[in-house]
Amino acid sequence: MPLDITNFPHVWMSYEEAPNHDHEEDFAALEASFKRGAPFVILTDNAPSEDHDHSHDDKKRTMLWLKKHRTELRTLVLAMIVIEPSTAKRMAFKTFGVAFSKVWGFPMKLTSSHEEALEVAAKLLSETTGAATA
Repeated sequence: MPLDITNFPHVWMSYEEAPNHDHEEDFAALEASFKRGAPFVILTDNAPSEDHDHSHDDKKRTMLWLKKHRTELRTLVLAMIVIEPSTAKRMAFKTFGVAFSKVWGFPMKLTSSHEEALEVAAKLLSETTGAATA
């Protein structure tokens, strides 16, 4: 899940990985985003496929990392926004989104286009900024 944090507070994630992708780089990118101390959103336009799987060691490492960073995930990541043009696939992701939220500590939002995803991101970020200044 390579991450691009250059457009923070929009953190773009891809599920297209090279065969020997180092997930430690992904965790480091998230931790760098946490260190900014500002809320952000994670966006992706290529949601995981059904065959997207991780080894037992990767799952264990991820769960330990999640436990260590639970507070930051719940307070700084406003949502993962998935861009999926297919209505049927968005419907299928709704069930997955509930489980995703419980594990990761932030909601999954589903959108049909890049433009809609950016609108949702802007709304979430402005609501958080507005709440902080109120």
